[in-house]
Amino acid sequence: MKILLLTQWFEPEPCFKGLSFARELQRSGHEVSVLTGFPNYPGGKVYPPYQIRLWQREVMDGISILRVPLYPSHDRSAFRRILNYCSFALAAAVGIFTLPRPDVVYAYSPPPTTAMGAVLLLAFRRVPFVLDVQDMWPDTLDATGMVRHAALFHLIERWLRLVYRSAARVVVLSEGFKRILVERGVPAERIRVIPNWTDESMPAILPSSPPSDDGHFNIVYAGNLGLAQDLGVVIEAARRLQKTAPQVRFLIAGDGVNAAELRAAVETEALENISVLGRLPMTQMPDLFARAQALLVHLRDEPIFRVTIPSKTQAYLRAGKPILMGVRGDAAKLVEQAGAGLAFEPGDATALENAVLQITALSPERRNAMGNSGADYYRRFLSMEAGARAFSALFEQVVAGPARAEGEQAGNLR
Repeated sequence: MKILLLTQWFEPEPCFKGLSFARELQRSGHEVSVLTGFPNYPGGKVYPPYQIRLWQREVMDGISILRVPLYPSHDRSAFRRILNYCSFALAAAVGIFTLPRPDVVYAYSPPPTTAMGAVLLLAFRRVPFVLDVQDMWPDTLDATGMVRHAALFHLIERWLRLVYRSAARVVVLSEGFKRILVERGVPAERIRVIPNWTDESMPAILPSSPPSDDGHFNIVYAGNLGLAQDLGVVIEAARRLQKTAPQVRFLIAGDGVNAAELRAAVETEALENISVLGRLPMTQMPDLFARAQALLVHLRDEPIFRVTIPSKTQAYLRAGKPILMGVRGDAAKLVEQAGAGLAFEPGDATALENAVLQITALSPERRNAMGNSGADYYRRFLSMEAGARAFSALFEQVVAGPARAEGEQAGNLR
């Protein structure tokens, strides 16, 4: 089967359904190709040695890749972010017709504008597509405050109704996402829940890395430093913990629109228990995780995030370290089911402080048991092998025809 991965984000950008996913599908006997943009996430600047051009073809590990131009940006400007999304969507909608006809297209969202090429390929060449929904738009835009214009929201909603109606299958990462889509008129039988995995090309941790021997209790946050993450809560909790738990140290690795603001807050507050490390190469993450006593997840307390499982959760579970989960709903339930850590109220510095005090009070043996339980849960239910197997079966169903037929017969969405 010929599978085209249509995604705005791909290696060397940080992405967890990128090259490793393509390789796993190819190992299953499929012919996989990729249509993507020039790498610029999360800093908004094109990675060297790439340069924006009309197109660029390359091969990574036997995977054929076509890169098309886009406007590189990932800052607080809604206009520039829209330009980034729409420029890729338009370029990909043209580029997709220059590729050999695939049997099925996998379209990754966000942003949902990516699916434009898949919708057109369905219309003109009858190629079915599977939409993978990782963020519930326009809810996430509202939760982050990135877009407030009512007319733009209405336009996005209309586009999403078209995409959902056109997709042979819609894949979501949680039962909460599925409930929302059903409420919005997507037939339940066309929705599949396939949990995310993490990039397994690197070891989860480096066993050779020694634990912290300087008396610190290291709590690591790794990922995007954006509006949705609301890491000002960590700043306030760290200020309090300087007195209540002076051995605790937060290590923040990543980049994003709030990175400069976080560094400024650390300097202004004269906080010696936070280190903002910047974006680290993936090769350094196993060592960082190995040196952590706990790993932190946090999102703003918004209704949409209660059905979201942040992508870093899988990497944390696989690393086998206790998790401090500052997200309500499905993410908190996942940590509870896995027996992998503690959940606390998001947006509440006191709740984070108390969770930190609670986990530091546990014995090393108890924390190790939490970490091992999380790693075992990941292997059994969330690994890339399990996820890719589910996707492969879904693609085969779509290409065989019944899924596509059901999609064409489904009623109109609200």
